[in-house]
Amino acid sequence: MGKMVIIDEETCIGCESCVEIAPSTFSFNESTSKAYVTDPDASSEEDVQEAIDTCPVQCISWEE
Repeated sequence: MGKMVIIDEETCIGCESCVEIAPSTFSFNESTSKAYVTDPDASSEEDVQEAIDTCPVQCISWEE
């Protein structure tokens, strides 16, 4: 198994930039106002990396 993308939901501020960049991988929970990973393999690695790089609080990361 390769890299897996994770979100630290405690740190997430709910800006939804990751959802806009990679909507097949990330979703937004309206009740918690936090993003979460729905399907880690649904988006390209490049799109996921862009979401990681764009996150203003750096709560998205790769896990081996």
